[in-house]
Amino acid sequence: MTARVRTVLILTWTVCALLAYRPMAAQSGTPVLVELFTSEGCSSCPSADQLLSELVRTQPVPGVRIVALSEHVDYWDHQGWKDPFSNAVFTRRQQEHAGPAPSDVYTPQMVVDGGSGIVGSDRAAVLKAIRDAALMAKAPMTAQRRRPVQPAAIDGDLWLLDIEVPADARTAGASVFLAVAEDGLQSSVKRGENAGRELEHDGVARRLVEVGRADRTGAFKRAVSVSMNSGWKLSRVHVVAFAQSPAGKIVAIQALPDSR
Repeated sequence: MTARVRTVLILTWTVCALLAYRPMAAQSGTPVLVELFTSEGCSSCPSADQLLSELVRTQPVPGVRIVALSEHVDYWDHQGWKDPFSNAVFTRRQQEHAGPAPSDVYTPQMVVDGGSGIVGSDRAAVLKAIRDAALMAKAPMTAQRRRPVQPAAIDGDLWLLDIEVPADARTAGASVFLAVAEDGLQSSVKRGENAGRELEHDGVARRLVEVGRADRTGAFKRAVSVSMNSGWKLSRVHVVAFAQSPAGKIVAIQALPDSR
């Protein structure tokens, strides 16, 4: 092999590697956050779980990157099966989305970019909501994993992230959230409405925390530590940072597929 051929091959491999590791947002256009409120105790939820997985895997809306969070609520847990992914944090978030009307809290429910709730298995309605949400441009936002001086001391169970939102009227007073989600989860349901079923989930929210608020100019900057549970498969974990306006709309998103 000549030196010239070796040089061409090395450059080709380098370009391929760079393309493979481009950030999600750079590849896929406008990010839209789709939150699914679901439960393994709900017999109508598996179809919505499947739809969410389909949206993530196929990305069916041109020019849009669908960022998914499957948030398992806990109000089904007393009806025969305790969902292993449920958390009262997600129930409270759904209630905050819905406001004072109890009838607006149900499963399966999808909320697209903080808008009105949609029946989570209604594919046509969900796709329309995603297209509509994508018409509203997001504010810029960055979230980067900080590389520690001693990687072995930090990579196992604690990640450090630098989150920044530059001044922008759209993010003025916005709450900034950080979510950790895991793909490829499975459950063998033994009791309840889904007894005997094998369920699969993607984008399951493992953590969801508010890390602060943007100031009156819309600016926000903070280093945030994120603890990882030893039972999670980090190869399937991704991190999502997003800003939610006081009116409830998602106004900025940054997902980190390269944080794995």
